[in-house]
Amino acid sequence: MKKDIIGRKYEFELLDGAMSSAESELIIVYGRRRVGKTYLVNQYFSNQFAFKFTGVYNQPTAVQLERFASQIEEYSGTSHTAPENWFKAFDMLKHLLKAAPSEGKKVVFIDEMPWLDTTDSNFVAAFEQFWNGWASAEGNIVLIACGSATSWMTDTLLGHKGGLFNRSALRMYVRPFSLKETEEYLISRGVVWTRYDVALCYMIMGGIPFYLKQLQPRWSFAQNIDNIFFRERGLLWDEFTHLYNTLFKQPSNHVAVVEALATKKMGLTRKEIIQATKLNDNGNLTQILNNLINSEFIRPYRFFGNKKKDTIYQLTDFYTMFYFNYIKGNYGRDENFWANSVDNPSRRAWAGYTFEQLCLCHISQVRKAIGIGAVQCETSAWFHRGDENTKGAQIDLLIDRRDRVINICEAKFSVNEYAIDKDYVEALQRKMETFRTSTKTNKALQLTLITTQGLKHNKYSNCVQSTVTLDDLFS
Repeated sequence: MKKDIIGRKYEFELLDGAMSSAESELIIVYGRRRVGKTYLVNQYFSNQFAFKFTGVYNQPTAVQLERFASQIEEYSGTSHTAPENWFKAFDMLKHLLKAAPSEGKKVVFIDEMPWLDTTDSNFVAAFEQFWNGWASAEGNIVLIACGSATSWMTDTLLGHKGGLFNRSALRMYVRPFSLKETEEYLISRGVVWTRYDVALCYMIMGGIPFYLKQLQPRWSFAQNIDNIFFRERGLLWDEFTHLYNTLFKQPSNHVAVVEALATKKMGLTRKEIIQATKLNDNGNLTQILNNLINSEFIRPYRFFGNKKKDTIYQLTDFYTMFYFNYIKGNYGRDENFWANSVDNPSRRAWAGYTFEQLCLCHISQVRKAIGIGAVQCETSAWFHRGDENTKGAQIDLLIDRRDRVINICEAKFSVNEYAIDKDYVEALQRKMETFRTSTKTNKALQLTLITTQGLKHNKYSNCVQSTVTLDDLFS
């Protein structure tokens, strides 16, 4: 078993436990498309399986069953005709595993499982019967069910109310790389950049290994972005369409929601999403929002005070944000777009709000940097729409601590040390006072500044109680 890939230590420990168990284990592996789920499983097992099968995208049941029989032939060395249905297909798998050597665990890897669950296929019922009726009782079967359609994996397998309910011994959600893991991955591929450039790269691609793999060490950061996204027929020129089509059966409504959210940095309420997309306010919209949340494309704001009526949905997938900001409508028009727009004000605005998202997905590093890693905390957001007495105000990150302190976090993306001036101090003071007045909190308020290059000390910098730098986010 190979264990020398970047990150994934926790996932490997979970797989170690499954392999050393005295029982059969059903392992459900899920996560965003392109995050490296298949690579992780293949590397751990050195691509050595008792049986491995990958579903075929957008193909009918007959084609899936034919390919399944072909894989059975490859592993058994004997000829097999395509089974009539999935029940008989899993009977073929059972006979294959019975004939395999009995020493140790027999590992079955079924990848892209959601693609097998075609209309009227009875795939889930057959899979359930195979596992509950035979494999789980054998004691030496490790069955890995993997898929990128996170909504199917969570609803159909993890949320199954029948015989599969709560039968999974292991639920493995594979997350994108952190900033630190992204840096390590790039270095392993000969891409050695400053942490400023690595952060910018993360703000475009997120920690998605497949995207990061496209970066070439012989090109600069700007050249890479232009060649991958803006050059005609670049490596990821059609990624958006492919990504959403393969994740969702009817992606147009999902795309409509993320496109509406891309227009509002702060996000939208459910009512505002309905107004922007013209979608009906029903269970289908709820399902769409849940699908996007489970796929980590959007997040629901948790507001300070937990006011459910003010729940805001915000776009959080870095690639999707970049697509709507720069790729859509610009593909093929300027093959050096990114290099040519270095001083564009809209690019600086994009960097500012995207850096806030980078901070939000590294909140544990933020907490550690300000010395509250062990303190019980809740993170949330807050905004005040304004009224006749006060101006509107917004705080994207609040850390509400058990020790009766609230850290109000400000994120600032800057090439150099960030210098606070008089106007900014006054704006901060108004914001904090509005927050205290509207929430009626009696907790202590502390200002935390999160910057790329740190805080420049001057006569106004004492208003900041704690600082977090880009290096801290790489911890």
